[in-house]
Amino acid sequence: MDLPFIAATLTRRGLLTPGRPIRVVSQLNALRRWGWSLAGELRQAAARDPGRVAVVDERGATMTYQELLERSERLARSLRSHLGVQAGDRVGVLCRNHHGLIEAIVAAMLLGADAVLVNTGLSAAQLGTVAEEQGLRVLVHDGEFTERVLGLPAEVHRVDERRHEELIAAAVPGEQLQPPERDGRTIVLTSGTTGAPKGARRPTPHGFGPLVSIIDRIPLHARNTTMIAAPIFHTWGYAALQVSFALRATVVLHRRFDPAATLTALVAQRCDAMFAVPVMLQRLMEVEPPLPRPPLKVVAVSGSALPGNLATAFMDRYGDVLYNLYGSTEVSWASIAGPRELRAAPTTAGRPPHGTRLAILDENGRPVRDGEVGRIFVGNEMLFEGYTSGVGRESRDGLLDTGDLGRLDADGLLFVDGRADDMIVSGGENVFPSEVEDLIARLPQVREVAVIGVPDPDYGQRLAAFLALRAGETLDPDAVREYVRRYLARFSVPRDVVFVKYLPRNATGKVLSRELRRYFD
Repeated sequence: MDLPFIAATLTRRGLLTPGRPIRVVSQLNALRRWGWSLAGELRQAAARDPGRVAVVDERGATMTYQELLERSERLARSLRSHLGVQAGDRVGVLCRNHHGLIEAIVAAMLLGADAVLVNTGLSAAQLGTVAEEQGLRVLVHDGEFTERVLGLPAEVHRVDERRHEELIAAAVPGEQLQPPERDGRTIVLTSGTTGAPKGARRPTPHGFGPLVSIIDRIPLHARNTTMIAAPIFHTWGYAALQVSFALRATVVLHRRFDPAATLTALVAQRCDAMFAVPVMLQRLMEVEPPLPRPPLKVVAVSGSALPGNLATAFMDRYGDVLYNLYGSTEVSWASIAGPRELRAAPTTAGRPPHGTRLAILDENGRPVRDGEVGRIFVGNEMLFEGYTSGVGRESRDGLLDTGDLGRLDADGLLFVDGRADDMIVSGGENVFPSEVEDLIARLPQVREVAVIGVPDPDYGQRLAAFLALRAGETLDPDAVREYVRRYLARFSVPRDVVFVKYLPRNATGKVLSRELRRYFD
């Protein structure tokens, strides 16, 4: 990435403002010695703005960058001296959004250990599988998960919140940490909506490039106050934390997402930015907006597609502040849509940011024409390093297969049609469930909808639609079918229309298709 672009972007976002010389030197030295991992970003923020509030959570904990760094260092020293954690080990983190999660991740990295971010929605059996496959030495977990972790192997040290504080208090005083012999990696578990989660090794940035790619298109500024509503164990929530530390922002965290509490906090903490997943926006739209409105300038979402007209409805209420990032655990980011693009095309995934290449390829690896659906391939400097099982992803000319299907319009806007394995063939016709979902989501009676493919003895597969209606609303299955028939081809009409109270989702808001398919087992 070219230096003039980096310098111009950092200047626009307030990162090149003058500061006390000794602090600027300390900041740069922290990055030189500790790199661009989360631990390095925390160190540089503490060096430049030690007294700035780093984290505020709903339980009243308020910590400055210096306090957060000191607690993380003390935890790291105790993990090494009391539990034997060293470079190359793996530390699992099973926590909701609060300062303890950050301390555990940073502590692992300070020792050169890998931090495995564990989805809080995993069952006890899945946790056991993760502990075995990832070779966990330690699992740091919230107290609410104590019963769920009881079945883990005895050799996995379990650190609950009380033990977490005891380890911080028991740290050997005066002992200085040095950069480890190897960089600690972050391992993110894939969502596992259709099967068991896989561990994906995230690369450590090697400079300002990844940060600049994001903040060039999403106008986040130095010293923002940012609510991270997306779970930090998810790629998007973790990226939000990395960006926030790089910007020396004040981060507001809640352990659980509650729409009313979130709106209250946005106003009370005067948050000018929020990171969320699309289903959270849907929940916020179901709550009466507060007066005064939150002073939001940026609402950045990722993790799943924006359904129907959610983008325009949200901006009508909260202003043109919405930014939609399309990406994945494997490719980090592929494209970003800003308010102007979402106004013009509410379901678009936008355009690739600076330094990212995107191609739509057919089955033979050849580019398709504008408007044609093909496989989405992405290239940037933050492509994942492979799954911890040793398996990789198909790549072509430095571009990685996302596993999604999509198309580019004549203006270069990307539209994602869904997972390649979600597309069904019904009676010889290719059908994309996401197209039907977007249409049904526009019905005013519908709160949320999911459309999936199910086996059919005559056509091979057919569509089934699952609808959760708004309170007090009713719909007739035939009316839903007729509505779809009016706008789409006959083979896109769902023959099964099932009404449910709510859609089963994982902790990141993605619909669990395997749970819906049980209706037809």
